[in-house]
Amino acid sequence: MNIALVGYRGVGKSVVGKLLADRLGMRYVCTDEEIIKKMGMGIPEIVQQHGWSAFRDLEVAMTKELSRQNGVIIDTGGGVIERQENIDHLRDNTVVFWLRASVETISSRIKDCTARPALTAGKSFLEEVADVLAVREPKYRETSHYEIDANGSDPNLEVEIIVKIWESLPLEKRTQV
Repeated sequence: MNIALVGYRGVGKSVVGKLLADRLGMRYVCTDEEIIKKMGMGIPEIVQQHGWSAFRDLEVAMTKELSRQNGVIIDTGGGVIERQENIDHLRDNTVVFWLRASVETISSRIKDCTARPALTAGKSFLEEVADVLAVREPKYRETSHYEIDANGSDPNLEVEIIVKIWESLPLEKRTQV
């Protein structure tokens, strides 16, 4: 069994994921980082050269591969919920936590980030975050088993909540493959 973290970029999936991996003695894997390694280029270059659809295809393959493993903290890209296959893979052998944050929190955390290309054209940064989040929130909710408020400034509190939920699951469920 794995733990997956879903949510918009900037909600803290990477920080929480690394802390969780240390705390639970599990392996941490970031799907975006694995795709970057595999392709030998950053996400903006992948999207520019191959398009969003090709990037999403890579994401499906990576999500499928990781969800079939055991004992992994999977830090997903913000758009992992764009494809039903990802949702199906994640919900099969993974407990999914949605790190939920407000538009204002997300915008303040990622306003200077250039690691991802724009998702919408002709909109301000704040409008893009609000519009994309409005579409994705129902999908995050559908995908996740648990919602975690990620608006705070201390990711250790989020880790504690996740650990408490994880440890409350029957041992046989946590260790099943």
